[in-house]
Amino acid sequence: MAETIDRPASLSTLPGATVIRRIRRMAFAALGTALVYSVIGAATRGGCVGGSTADGFMEVNGSAADITPTCVQLTLRPSWIVFVAIAVTVIVAITLILRPGRSEASALRIIDRAVAVMIAGTLAWAALTMVSFFAIPLDPPSPGEPFMIPFTLGQVEVDLTP
Repeated sequence: MAETIDRPASLSTLPGATVIRRIRRMAFAALGTALVYSVIGAATRGGCVGGSTADGFMEVNGSAADITPTCVQLTLRPSWIVFVAIAVTVIVAITLILRPGRSEASALRIIDRAVAVMIAGTLAWAALTMVSFFAIPLDPPSPGEPFMIPFTLGQVEVDLTP
């Protein structure tokens, strides 16, 4: 009788209900983290080298040029690796919980740590992605040369327009 008195009437008396509720909360945290990352993991930036004048085109240093200015538009999209990492974290946490000899307290600790790893890892990845994205130079390549992108942690699309 003491078990039913200690629990509020709205909570289930099913054995393991606390762990199941925490797993549900972890699933919502995973979905929320993925949603937030899909928003903060996207960015765009661009620029043009040179510009037009009444007499023709101008280089960056101000001298006259015969060719049209080249514009570079970079678009950063979220990396699929983060979504896979979130899913793997959830699967590993549930697998660890199901090992024999786990207590309810250790299961709750595993779930809480998994949520912390998901959130911290995703925020760290997003921060490093933004730093690497904004470190990409906007200087267009010479004619016939490819646009080189240094290592970035996201998916970057390049659009060169004359």
